[in-house]
Amino acid sequence: MELTKMLPVVVIVVVGLLDLTAGVPFRVANYYRSHMVLQSAPQRAHVWGYGQPDGIVVFSIDGHFKGSVVVEQDSRWSVLLPAMTSGGPHVLRFHSGNTTAYLSDVMFGDVWICSGQSNMYFKVQQLVNYTDVIARAQNMTGLRIFRVNTFQSNTTLQEPHIATQWHLPRNDTATQQFSAVCLLYALEVAPYINRPIGLVETSWGGTTIEVWSSPDAIAKCHQHQLPHYPQNIRVPIEHNSLWNSMIYPLLPMTIYGALWYQGESNAGYYVDYTCQFPAMINDWREKFHLNSQLQTEKNFPFGFVQLAPNANKTLHTGMPDLRWSQTAGYGYVPNPALPGVFMAVAMDLPDYDSPYGTIHPRDKYDVAKRLGLAGLSVAYGVSGTDYQGPFPTMFTLAGSNMTIEYDEGNDPIRVKSNLGFEVCCGHLQNYTCGYNAFQSAPITGHDATSVTIDTSACHGYNHVVTAVRYAWEMSPCDFKMCAVYDRDSDLPAPCFTKHAPF
Repeated sequence: MELTKMLPVVVIVVVGLLDLTAGVPFRVANYYRSHMVLQSAPQRAHVWGYGQPDGIVVFSIDGHFKGSVVVEQDSRWSVLLPAMTSGGPHVLRFHSGNTTAYLSDVMFGDVWICSGQSNMYFKVQQLVNYTDVIARAQNMTGLRIFRVNTFQSNTTLQEPHIATQWHLPRNDTATQQFSAVCLLYALEVAPYINRPIGLVETSWGGTTIEVWSSPDAIAKCHQHQLPHYPQNIRVPIEHNSLWNSMIYPLLPMTIYGALWYQGESNAGYYVDYTCQFPAMINDWREKFHLNSQLQTEKNFPFGFVQLAPNANKTLHTGMPDLRWSQTAGYGYVPNPALPGVFMAVAMDLPDYDSPYGTIHPRDKYDVAKRLGLAGLSVAYGVSGTDYQGPFPTMFTLAGSNMTIEYDEGNDPIRVKSNLGFEVCCGHLQNYTCGYNAFQSAPITGHDATSVTIDTSACHGYNHVVTAVRYAWEMSPCDFKMCAVYDRDSDLPAPCFTKHAPF
């Protein structure tokens, strides 16, 4: 029988007696523990802790001396481990004075941060057939999970509150309550990268992007009035409150990338999100880079889920606008405003019967599959990965029709419905699109790489087509039945809006 099944997991073994007169007791920070994953080469894992000022910390890996550092006057010490090839397990030893900290069963691989609101917080046990997911996770060598507890603070914390300490996935409460999207993403990419993966979940339902952003990121964008919640709902709303307690403490970690599923709570303020999202990403990248002693890549990969549908009703504002803002107004990623960013389109995955509310669809399998495809291409550089749905590159008006070509005519499409396109009818004299001036423009024909839509609703009475948009609804279609998909990958075309000139 494995030792971890016989006894509680002992993370740090302290050898000798603590000298209570020596000041701060020597220890590693609270999220460096046995069974964890540290970032592998070419990066160097950054480890830090506390000790007596001017004390010497000696560290080794598998019994081999690797170096020593001096504890600073603020009682903190930090080390950069050698760049380690992926794999393990290893034993790390940190010694100072009469105290030794051991971290056993440590793997070196890729560390991913998973953050956001309730759809990232959505638990493994809420999935259909979740026991199969846990069984897959148990069979994956080197997969480890860690969960930050929900806690808010008006000042920055040095260490996070911990909900689940590092451990191997198994059919226990900690694994069942872990983020479904985060775990499923790892299961998607693991077979292709062939190295351990460490997952750090730090999420909280119902939260806005402002609470996850630093003061520096907040200062870069216009700020709207904070939303008002019923008094019986405990949701952090103060700017920076979760940045302080659930992101800032993690900055010294060397990480590979981050995943983000958030935006529902900002749907009413979508214009600001166009600035806020890139500002937060850039700020996270800069601060993880600096606080890991330049080991986390300055432009580390950042993946997100574009918002899924909500209620089964027609609503042309809010969530569809937020989806556009998630791409900084480009409609696709990576783009000049969001380099190194990838996404999963989820607007065609409604779950109107979800027992957790229609805003929380249970199908996180397709979400993770799409996010994994994008991550393999953008984050890992796997060539030949078809990870994006079709995107329009040419618009041609002819009479009462518009032909929309996708991907410069290079990739074949599949058309599943004739609905989803709309055109805006503007007056010929000012050529502007009036409020609520969009009219349905059904597909009348298509070929291998383009669709033709009927724009006749905009003709006559000196009106002309001034804009066209696609899937601009909170819930634009039935399950996997939006209008346009990639023929080979079956990935959906994302929503878009295009204004004249075409």
